[in-house]
Amino acid sequence: MGMTLTLHPDSRCAAVSRIDVEATRPLPGTLVLRYAVTGKMDDLAMPPVAAPTRADGLWRRTCFEAFVGAPPAAAYYEFNVAPSRQWAAYRFAGYRRDMRDLNRMDAPQIEVESSVDACTLQAAFTLDGLAGLPGDVPWRLGLSAVIEEAGGRISHWALAHPPGQADFHHPDGFVVTL
Repeated sequence: MGMTLTLHPDSRCAAVSRIDVEATRPLPGTLVLRYAVTGKMDDLAMPPVAAPTRADGLWRRTCFEAFVGAPPAAAYYEFNVAPSRQWAAYRFAGYRRDMRDLNRMDAPQIEVESSVDACTLQAAFTLDGLAGLPGDVPWRLGLSAVIEEAGGRISHWALAHPPGQADFHHPDGFVVTL
């Protein structure tokens, strides 16, 4: 399923013209995300690609995010992946409540390809066994990106932006059903 992220009304970004995302569940407990950024890659703060490692605070720089839940439960998961191949995973009991680090989760498979005018990141997550996220029911997703330009300006992109400041955790942003 291909979709396009939109820039938050309070954000500006001269370097990126478009961000497309695809989300699939090739197996019941698997989530594959593919983000494609089009623009002037030299004008972005892009960390070098390295071995996949777990890291916190990825949302402060260029990274791609997915928020995944299984209604009617209020609990959801947040997955962050950076072009450096760093990643993070968290579980929330409800809207921004009781965050728990998923430091024992298997690392996703992350592939990154870059050129002068595009960057593509694909991440495959195995989510079997995560509490409240059964593989045999539809999942609701919120898909987003944080983009840092070389000068330090941060912009926020998502499929849906609730009113007010950028807030990727807001339930109104969970607009995809897989």
